[in-house]
Amino acid sequence: MRELNEPLYLLETPITVTTLETAELVKYASNAFLATKISFINEVANLCEVVGADVQTVARVMGQDRRIGPKFLHAGPGYGGSCFPKDTMALASFARAAGAPFRLVEAVVEVNERQKSLMVAKAKAALKSLKGKRVAVLGLTFKPNTDDIREAPALDIMAGLLRAGASITAYDPMGMPHVGALPIGRRIAFADDAYAALDGADCAMLITEWNEFRTLDLKRMKKRLRRPVLLDLRNIYDADEAKAAGLTYVGVGQGAPPRKKGTR
Repeated sequence: MRELNEPLYLLETPITVTTLETAELVKYASNAFLATKISFINEVANLCEVVGADVQTVARVMGQDRRIGPKFLHAGPGYGGSCFPKDTMALASFARAAGAPFRLVEAVVEVNERQKSLMVAKAKAALKSLKGKRVAVLGLTFKPNTDDIREAPALDIMAGLLRAGASITAYDPMGMPHVGALPIGRRIAFADDAYAALDGADCAMLITEWNEFRTLDLKRMKKRLRRPVLLDLRNIYDADEAKAAGLTYVGVGQGAPPRKKGTR
């Protein structure tokens, strides 16, 4: 292993030799810590919405502290993929079995599950009711630039939308064939592109931050939608620009300042 990795480093190759138990825990602890950062900033985002703060500013200033760092401090619909969900649940499970419950990781898993249901609640609040409404879902994979839908937040969010009586038209650059092969895929419609998904929908819900979704024409989006509602679950659009285009903008962790007593 040292010889294999030696060309990658100018000085000594950073290899740690340890026991199987320690090596396994290194992997679980590392992924659980990163998942903790995601759940933490999502909890901060939920608080921001109540008190009228901006989570993006909070995260940016937090990230300037070198002890914290800016990575994984992006509020959104929760983490997914092949590693974080599996490793956090595994760590919590074998810690309980060993008689040393990992309460923090258990809370991280709980927060992540609740975050997805809160995204459904956002849609319901924006449309007053989801029954009979059509939602244009943009992004199905757990992150951009992959076709991986394992534990993707979009799957649970769409299931929640369907349970609430909504219909769904979805578009993703790479993930649609995989979602189409799932039972939930038989209950949703797929579009050829983002704008086609928007046609006649009561709101747009952006779940995965693909680059092509970052440059959508907001005025064109408004014309395509039946109701001009944009649920930006990744905070990739500027709220003022969206409003200037005539859209009702709903982000994550972008709370309006609380009204003072005596004002309307």
